[in-house]
Amino acid sequence: LSHIESKGFIATAGKEKNNMCEGDMSATASNSALRGPDPKIIDLLQQRDEKTPFTSLEFFPPRTDAGVKNLGSRLERMKNNVQPLFSDITWGAGGSTAGLSMDIALQMHKAGHVANLHLTCTNMTKEGDSDPLAAVRDALRTAYEGGIRNIVALRGDPASGETEWTASEGGFTCALDLVKFIRSEYGDEFGIAVAGYPEGHPDAITDLKEEEVVNMTEAEKGRCSFMDGVTRVCKDEDYEKEMVYLKEKVDAGADIIITQMFFDTAVYTTFVRDCRSRGIDCPIIPGLMCINAVAGFNKMAKFCKTRVTPALRQVVDDLPDDPDAVKAFGIEFGTKMCRELLESGLTLGLHFYTLNLEKVVYGIAEQLGLLTKEVESNEADAATMVAVGSAWAREGDHVKTLYGNGIITELRDDGVAKIEMKNWLLAGGQKPAAYLRKEHYEKIF
Repeated sequence: LSHIESKGFIATAGKEKNNMCEGDMSATASNSALRGPDPKIIDLLQQRDEKTPFTSLEFFPPRTDAGVKNLGSRLERMKNNVQPLFSDITWGAGGSTAGLSMDIALQMHKAGHVANLHLTCTNMTKEGDSDPLAAVRDALRTAYEGGIRNIVALRGDPASGETEWTASEGGFTCALDLVKFIRSEYGDEFGIAVAGYPEGHPDAITDLKEEEVVNMTEAEKGRCSFMDGVTRVCKDEDYEKEMVYLKEKVDAGADIIITQMFFDTAVYTTFVRDCRSRGIDCPIIPGLMCINAVAGFNKMAKFCKTRVTPALRQVVDDLPDDPDAVKAFGIEFGTKMCRELLESGLTLGLHFYTLNLEKVVYGIAEQLGLLTKEVESNEADAATMVAVGSAWAREGDHVKTLYGNGIITELRDDGVAKIEMKNWLLAGGQKPAAYLRKEHYEKIF
């Protein structure tokens, strides 16, 4: 195990990180525990002045050693400048960053953050152990011994190269199983957050036919999305199933809900009122994706099937090819959203999906009067802030191949990607497509 220093990480990203011995992990946990255990987030919320808004931040484990080291410095700066109530670290699609996520969470705790560790059901098996839940037990034990007292219980995204999520044999099938397991093993020792989906979980969102579009209910119109000529929506009957399941997670022991990203505040306010009318009374914290780049915005909106209003779509499409201008708009739009959310009276918290960057978060916090001091962001290391899972190409990603560069337009279940080649033109302006296995193309960052 690498040594973790107070001013940053000296750590190893990648597969080697996940092969650390138990003795080294226990030593790190013991060092972190010297600070004393974190408070549970639900307790912090109940103790707060109800008139003062709070922020929380979310980070992901970077792919490279340099990225991990730079994240350590950023965590320290953002803790001092924003003073988040708590800070999340993600677990990585397919359980890809388990060891590194744990290390970062322990360092966050040691450095003074209230760490909120994501834990998923995906690939949570331990090599050589017949118990399919052994890895989950180990993760919870390490977190607990390291002073972490907050877990985000998630199903998780599909593993590398897979388009659909599948449960490990004998393992958990959903986040509800994980919530129940944590409560059965640790009682109330951990605070537990779960995800809420104001527009419906992406798996529950349907591509509509033309006749279905015209027959949408008013509720469906309020949460539908339109992209690439297709209208998508979580239909009312599926939305109701989502609500029933969310209540089951809360009834099983979840303390708080953190929402999936959204770009229309009316979607959030409707979602909260729908929750309250169904007896879901716990805090519901809005998750806010900071707009840092047009390509990233488009990719995430497509991947999550997120509603983008026509007005927002027009502004984003008209933005100049200038990173500073895009970030300035991200601050402007993010500030407007946050003010609307706070003025709604339905939340006092703002949870920022930072993308491991700081400029837009600082800009929004400053406009809201939530920045603790005047600061200048340092994003010179932005190129190192690429997630491990980002190496797995998805639809819409740019890739390079032996035949030139292109864009993935389809990912088949057998792992073959349909790639529209950018540099070739056929008669009538048509672009040829190549069908390649994942070992024959590489994602462009």
